[in-house]
Amino acid sequence: MNKKYKARIARAVQYIESNLANKISLADVASVSHFSDYHFHRIFTGMVGETVNDYIVRRRLECAANLLIFRTELSVTQIALENGFSSTANFSKAIKRHFGFSPSEIRNPDKIKNSKIGKISSKYGKEFSPLDLYPARITNEVMNYNIKDTKMNVEVRELDCLRVCTLASERGYELDAIYSAWDRLIDWATNHGIQQDEQKRFALAFDNPTVTPIDKCRYTASIVIGDEVSVQSPFISSEIPKGKYAVLYYKGAPEDAIQAQLSLYSNWLPESGFEPDDFPMMERYLNDVRADGYLEMEIHVKLKVL
Repeated sequence: MNKKYKARIARAVQYIESNLANKISLADVASVSHFSDYHFHRIFTGMVGETVNDYIVRRRLECAANLLIFRTELSVTQIALENGFSSTANFSKAIKRHFGFSPSEIRNPDKIKNSKIGKISSKYGKEFSPLDLYPARITNEVMNYNIKDTKMNVEVRELDCLRVCTLASERGYELDAIYSAWDRLIDWATNHGIQQDEQKRFALAFDNPTVTPIDKCRYTASIVIGDEVSVQSPFISSEIPKGKYAVLYYKGAPEDAIQAQLSLYSNWLPESGFEPDDFPMMERYLNDVRADGYLEMEIHVKLKVL
């Protein structure tokens, strides 16, 4: 795929992500990409796998679903308006059509009759159950807890700004695509003098896989580099910002990690005095899951004071 095309579509996607709460016109998105209006829609659909409008609607609904779960102090009306919907009625219809559940059912899954499972838009073929969004409650006062015999703990840390070299997974959270991105990035770092046992590896996980189809989730592999290291396409130089982070240690089965992540958002954060800052969740990998058969990592969520 042409690198320049990918970079220009990436700019368009970033523009959409930054303006989900606002009215977004096709002409504005095309202008950011520097493609003509006539050709942009076909190029976007071919490279992203869905139309511009479908992408915008899906992302608004995914953001709204996460707010229904993790921001219980917000009313349904507030969430609807903050995600670009003109009314609560239109929002409720869109949520029901996409997820198979109403906003109140997503917010209160215990009240759902017959334990039904919805399917996220037939075009995505993803089964969805609101119950999957709610991990077991944490009751230990010091936030040490066990999920399926896996010990975890949460602490708040100050992180300095880190320069990183990044590479995005081309198919979201699909394992083969993630491993491919990491293999390429690790080889790049090794060839630039950063030995494997010295590499600090972070993944930026932008989306919630219980809400977003796996292949649509945005995942970026990152390795910390020095200021003197030159980065060329397809790799991108970026930064992990300085700030305060909630850090949750996890060691266990890869498939159980999602419950640890959800617990941090739904159980620890509401009692912490903080809320998530506008930066994606990060995973710092401490081992090689393919070699060891288990996953050891630190989950980082950037914080701001309520």
